[in-house]
Amino acid sequence: MQRNRKGTRIGSSFAVLTLLLFIGAGRAKAGEADAKAPGALSEASEECYDCHTDETPALAEQWKDSAHARKNVGCYECHQAKKGDIDAWEHEGYVVSALVTPKDCGRCHEKIAAEFAGSHHAKGGQILGSLDNVLGEIVEGIPAANSGCQQCHGSKITFETDPKTGRIVRDEEGRPRLDDATWPNSGIGRINPDGSLGTCSACHSRHRFSIEMARRPDNCGKCHLGPDHPQKEIYEESKHGIAFVTADQQGKMHLDAKPWIVGVTYSAAPTCATCHMSATKTQPATHDPGKRLSWTLRPVVSKRMENWEEKRRNMKNVCANCHTTAWIEGHYAQYDRVVTLYNEKFGKPAQRIMKTLAKEGLITPTPFDDKIEWTFFYLWHHEGRRARMGASMMAPDYTQWHGFYEVAERFYMEFIPEAREIAHGNAAVTQVIDEVMSMPQHTWIEGLSPEAAQKVREYYRKRYGAEQVE
Repeated sequence: MQRNRKGTRIGSSFAVLTLLLFIGAGRAKAGEADAKAPGALSEASEECYDCHTDETPALAEQWKDSAHARKNVGCYECHQAKKGDIDAWEHEGYVVSALVTPKDCGRCHEKIAAEFAGSHHAKGGQILGSLDNVLGEIVEGIPAANSGCQQCHGSKITFETDPKTGRIVRDEEGRPRLDDATWPNSGIGRINPDGSLGTCSACHSRHRFSIEMARRPDNCGKCHLGPDHPQKEIYEESKHGIAFVTADQQGKMHLDAKPWIVGVTYSAAPTCATCHMSATKTQPATHDPGKRLSWTLRPVVSKRMENWEEKRRNMKNVCANCHTTAWIEGHYAQYDRVVTLYNEKFGKPAQRIMKTLAKEGLITPTPFDDKIEWTFFYLWHHEGRRARMGASMMAPDYTQWHGFYEVAERFYMEFIPEAREIAHGNAAVTQVIDEVMSMPQHTWIEGLSPEAAQKVREYYRKRYGAEQVE
């Protein structure tokens, strides 16, 4: 296909123009985006492509290999802007923007954009006002938050301004200069200048927008991993994750298929997308992962999600493609008991003690300036989440040794002793601690009864031939 090159090449800094996302056509509702696809590549996109084959050749090749290219959706179709848009400028005769937002993607992928806008993913930027953000921006420092927290949760995109006039700084071409504390950013809850939330490129990496990549567990693992939310590690330990590795090696996952329906297109193993987003024979795909979650495991004390019964039915519908009703009900019974155990034995009691310490003025209103605040944070934010999440996705080691074992150690060996020391005879705090430790779940620490101790000795003698083992 003959392309008309312009004499003036787009500067290398313009490479960012095509560095962002438009949701891959394959993830749209069948026919939704195709019906809006142009019959031929536009002249504007032809010119963009011609320059970028020289300036950013890998980027151009990625797009060339994409579903967008096959549907004649080019650079300009995604990066076009209107005069007056805060992020727009005129370049080579076209008004464009470096930022591609869900609002832009929604011009073709309307249903998907609406689903995403209503999801918890889109609201990930709300961390900017949370306790986690105090750690990132203040305790650690803003550069850490910019390159850490906000790269998953999203930043609020801003522009450099002239300190004298307050106007946005623009270069010689008129391009607005993005604030490098907030850009580049592909956080899933990014707050965009056009008022939209999120970025589709968090999952649909530019510029191929591969549905195969979006469906891979590693894709979710950019953010869903680590000590406080190790879903990727939990999945890898589980039977689901083990099955996926083998099935993927054997080419049985068909991750690039359209449609991709568990029990129809593939059956060897589930991925994160299978359970949380993708279609079954009787349930459509969704870009709101929360539609299948019955518990929130994020806070100090887990809570049922709104309309949790319906959401659990949605997830059970996925489970039923591989498991019997008895198996599914048994899993949820075990999972619910784990969450209840954590809530009642550790989460609620620890929270009650912390509130009493604060009410009595024994810890300051400043977050993380008292040792016990760090202990409490580890208890629920790290170990407590790992225990609950491990049970939710059937990873026994994360439920036990990375979870409840560490919860118990932190609670009994650090949290309670620190609370007693801070109380230092304060009647209100001491009473609460005593009430907590008199709960049946905690009385073991006072020592085993003679009968219980004898049972332990008999068990070891029978199993190991000795009363105790090293």
